Amino acid sequence: MTPMPRAVIAEELGPPDNYTLVERDPGAPSPTQVRIAIKAAGISFVDVLTAAGGYQVKPPVPFIPGSECAGIVEAIGAEVRGLSVGDRVVASGWGGLFADAVNLPSRTVRRMPEALSFEEAAVFPVSYATAWHALVDRAKLQPGETVLVLGAGGATGYAAVQIGKHIGARVIASASGEEKRALAISGGADAVVDARGDDWRGAVKAANGDKGVDVVFDPIGGDATEPAFRSLAWNGRHLVIGFPAGIAALRTNLPLLKGASLVGVDIRQFGIFEPEKSEANRDTIFALAAGGKLRPAIARTYPLAEFRTAMEDAAAGKSAGRIVLVMN
Repeated sequence: MTPMPRAVIAEELGPPDNYTLVERDPGAPSPTQVRIAIKAAGISFVDVLTAAGGYQVKPPVPFIPGSECAGIVEAIGAEVRGLSVGDRVVASGWGGLFADAVNLPSRTVRRMPEALSFEEAAVFPVSYATAWHALVDRAKLQPGETVLVLGAGGATGYAAVQIGKHIGARVIASASGEEKRALAISGGADAVVDARGDDWRGAVKAANGDKGVDVVFDPIGGDATEPAFRSLAWNGRHLVIGFPAGIAALRTNLPLLKGASLVGVDIRQFGIFEPEKSEANRDTIFALAAGGKLRPAIARTYPLAEFRTAMEDAAAGKSAGRIVLVMN
């Protein structure tokens, strides 16, 4: 007898203790949906923030967390084309993925690169699509330029290190722990600096031959933003990816003095306003993953039943690599 699928759910947004694991079958897919037996689901800082009600957009309740997963197609709707039962796929959604099974719109589902495991594939699309959009579309990073990656041991930071090297840039990775800096080096970083070092700006400048950097990739915010912006060279571009450390205030004379740009990166709205370009980007990064050029790092995996511990681990942000839930 097949066990009933389970899902992590809460009636009110809040900390992990608000959530419980219950039996929940999503049923058959609609004509435009795909039903996926989830094998792995990524947990990001944003997933935990959203589940707590702290994200800039609050989801409706009851709420099942999770925004990225990998699994196997169990059933397809009558109008779905290009996917078949048994396909190994990756998918993204606005919640719903801390579960054994889910129905998702077929447009959010793609065959996963065969070079990746389910755990790696689950955390691949969002981080790598974000880093690609940031560095290629928004910063227009060029071969030979220098990119300073803040939070280089985190999800999008590690992706940015790999993509920066693929483009042909010099990559300086800033991270707070030795393990995270070692991970950045393994991902291709040319130099690393201690994010908590006493003379951080001096270390960044020294790592770039006493010159400013061309691009800052900033998924951190808070106190890290201003010194990073001050580290830019003339015509530099500072990419705002997110601000888990808080929303920074930046004096407007700084962009003027450096001829520099403060550039916002919102992967969710990019998909809404520029869907064709967004899909083309995903084609590119999936091809690179299939060729072994891009690969996420997994720090730890937890079974679905240990979702609270996994969420707390992801929220702490101390791991070098990603936290992943795995299903039976």
